[in-house]
Amino acid sequence: MTTPSAVQNPPQAALARTILPIMVSGTGIHLPETIVTNEQLARTLDTSDEWIVARTGIRERRRLAPELAVSDMCVEAARSALDSAAIGAADLDAVIIATYTYDQPLPSTALIVKEQLGAHRALPLDITQAACANGLQSILLAAHLLQGRARTILVVAADCASRVTDPRDRTTGVFFGDAAGAIVLTRTETPGAGLLSWDFGSQLSYDVEIRAGGSRLPTSDRTVADRDHYLRMDGRAVWSVATTRLPQSIRAAADRAGLPLTGIDHYFLHQANLNILTAAMTDLGIPMHRAPITLDTLGNTGSAGVFTALHQAHSHHRIAPGDTFLLSAIGAGFQWGTLCFRHA
Repeated sequence: MTTPSAVQNPPQAALARTILPIMVSGTGIHLPETIVTNEQLARTLDTSDEWIVARTGIRERRRLAPELAVSDMCVEAARSALDSAAIGAADLDAVIIATYTYDQPLPSTALIVKEQLGAHRALPLDITQAACANGLQSILLAAHLLQGRARTILVVAADCASRVTDPRDRTTGVFFGDAAGAIVLTRTETPGAGLLSWDFGSQLSYDVEIRAGGSRLPTSDRTVADRDHYLRMDGRAVWSVATTRLPQSIRAAADRAGLPLTGIDHYFLHQANLNILTAAMTDLGIPMHRAPITLDTLGNTGSAGVFTALHQAHSHHRIAPGDTFLLSAIGAGFQWGTLCFRHA
């Protein structure tokens, strides 16, 4: 198990004291057209609008059309982000795709997206198995690539959980939505701006899993009949870990950045469950208005959730130069992480 403790993990803490001079130059999202409301779900599941809202804060979510794949959402979100940054696909040094619902095991979804965008000289990279934390791991990877020869990197976080959730299962069926979010990361020369710190941790758990389809349990008639290709989730375990680890990780990242929690202007948190977000912000002693919410109309969009909240603020020019902001998420495994930025 890795921990977010600066004492127990000195190498990470030492690295994080150095500002990585990068900036978010543009953001974009893509939302499928189909909207599924709580009332629609209640027609086939033993649930109700009141039950779902009380336990999740979600009122509706999006569903990807059956003829489309995750790469299609990624391409649309990427184009939006590139337009926002006024950068051409040909200028990209890397395309990083963060998703656990990739198009297919091979070839690379990042390669598919790269080719569709025309980013011909970009390095395609796929980050896949940290689930809802994929996006943050991808940003950290991009930040370090930008310390070398890279100048411009596209990170796209997208998930299509509707393809891996059991339509008979109320536990997972009401939570998830499909979406893609993208950011363009570039270098900055603004003094004091960039990635100030980070904190990542993990603790092996099978409380959220897709059992079949890998080398341990290959696809067979039996795995399909047993519905082992669908996502399984222990809601109580998720609550316990998320409400503990997210505040811990946020505190660690803020401390490494030399910032008090009250001095952080924006909190872009994993859009999983309104009650989890509320519990985390209450634990931190920070008012909820500093943590934008998108899950009420989008559901839990996995890796894309943090990106949708960031895009909402960035596209409405709510992040001013010099503002500080956090990105924090937790995914299956469990894996969690927090990034702390000062905007250029």
